Amino acid sequence: MSGKLVISLDFELVWGIFDHIDLPQKQAYFENTLSVIPEMLKCFEQHQMEVTWATVGMLFNRNWEEWLANRPENLPSYQNKKLDAYAYGLAHQDSGFDRYFFAPDLIQRILQTPGQELATHTYSHYYCLENGQTAVQFADDLDLAVKMAKQVGVALQSLVFPRNQWNEEYLTLCAERGITQLRSNPAVWYWQDTASASLATKLFRTGDAYLPLGAKSYTSSAVISSMVTAQPASRFLRPHHSVSLLNQLRLLRIKNEMLLAAKKGEMYHLWWHPHNFGDYPKQSMEALMEIAKWYVHLHQKYGFESVTMATLPQKI
Repeated sequence: MSGKLVISLDFELVWGIFDHIDLPQKQAYFENTLSVIPEMLKCFEQHQMEVTWATVGMLFNRNWEEWLANRPENLPSYQNKKLDAYAYGLAHQDSGFDRYFFAPDLIQRILQTPGQELATHTYSHYYCLENGQTAVQFADDLDLAVKMAKQVGVALQSLVFPRNQWNEEYLTLCAERGITQLRSNPAVWYWQDTASASLATKLFRTGDAYLPLGAKSYTSSAVISSMVTAQPASRFLRPHHSVSLLNQLRLLRIKNEMLLAAKKGEMYHLWWHPHNFGDYPKQSMEALMEIAKWYVHLHQKYGFESVTMATLPQKI
């Protein structure tokens, strides 16, 4: 069996990071993000790369009027009120930054680009392990995500839990809605507790991007299927760093891991957020182009194949 490259993007814009940013200070960041997403799509099409776009459902709305109309019956009741996307949206309707909250045109660009899968990142960037929220609230959120996708002709198949908050109790709710392909966390200790902020966790997650801390590709036996298929993440493409040596090490790690996966006929799952390109869009796109060209080389030499989350189970 030939190796497989899976790329999944957590497409969220402001909905994914509003709890720890000062929005007016991030204008350049989000403007760069909006400009660079079409460049990503062009790169993927040019190099015949299939990519899964796990998209926050709120981005489907065209304006605040639609956003106000599209609210689930049961809103998430997080104990940490800073995570409430509905309260944040209400407070920013007159901010003038609508283009950072809604992206129907970009969603259409994704749909129009060959090989791209429109998946879900839940409707409201729902936090599945936060205290206070419930299964009923998650189900309502997911129903709304499914509804928004259907309006653009898409039956959702794949999901990425926001902030990688994998909740075993919610897998049945996903399967009941036809969402059977889920990205799971890397099978290493420093990724298992996604909310951990310990010094050791931070050090190992950062060091893992630049140093050889273990194999990242995996065999088909690691793709665990029951009611849903858990597809382990391999590597987070960290944002461009101001230190050039670290960027070189980061790319070398990814290319070596891709090579190993291609040679061994294994799976390699790379992921990032489009907004990770917001601070250094030019340099970030140069890195992506290098990864894309390396993929083409591996495809030609070893038959390494680019697939979406939805199509991976059919290929292994």
